[in-house]
Amino acid sequence: MKPVIIACDFENKEQFMEFIKHFPDEKPSLKIGMELFYQEGPKIVKDMKQQGFPVFLDLKLNDIPNTVEKAMYNIGRLGVDMINVHANGGLAMMKAAKQGLLRSGSKAKLIAVTVLTSIDDTILHQELLVFSSINNAIIKYAELAKEAGLDGVVCSPLEVPMIHKICGEKFITVTPGIRLSEQQSDDQKRITTPKMAYELGSDYIVVGRSITKAKDPLLVYHQIMEDMNCGN
Repeated sequence: MKPVIIACDFENKEQFMEFIKHFPDEKPSLKIGMELFYQEGPKIVKDMKQQGFPVFLDLKLNDIPNTVEKAMYNIGRLGVDMINVHANGGLAMMKAAKQGLLRSGSKAKLIAVTVLTSIDDTILHQELLVFSSINNAIIKYAELAKEAGLDGVVCSPLEVPMIHKICGEKFITVTPGIRLSEQQSDDQKRITTPKMAYELGSDYIVVGRSITKAKDPLLVYHQIMEDMNCGN
């Protein structure tokens, strides 16, 4: 997958395909999440793979281990390049996810969401009743993901250095919460610019509205690729 992953959070296939027309001569990495997948189903993933797009299927599985293993087996057969689970599902669930993916024959990267970038310390403590600091929770989740055999985690770019320090440089970090410098944060709390994410060591960045709502998505995509030091 390319280091810049476009979050394709569209309501339906028609909107999605209209956006894809902005990329006639290249195949950027695409994140297909719940909004589009639940509307269009597995076919949207298969269609994109047939057209040569790398796909990160962002479903954030979180259930009992047996259910997650069976779900991951089916997901693996779609041919996706990356898939994720919630680390707070626990060690056994993450191990089951890995087992299901291996059983499917898939070579997709399996990563775990640590703490959503929409969550800050106030939400963590007062609403979720998790009294650890965000950083300590993220470190623990990352350590559990590595122990379970996962390839990496989803985290804020701000947390990348400490995760690489503890889990190693080969443990991949996939970082949402990316905004261009002139844009608002919307519903994200822990955000950075693409250049800052690159300097912090992010392996992949996930960029949504900055590209999908741009007047010229291709131009913005190329600018962000340059910020990530990977050219066009």
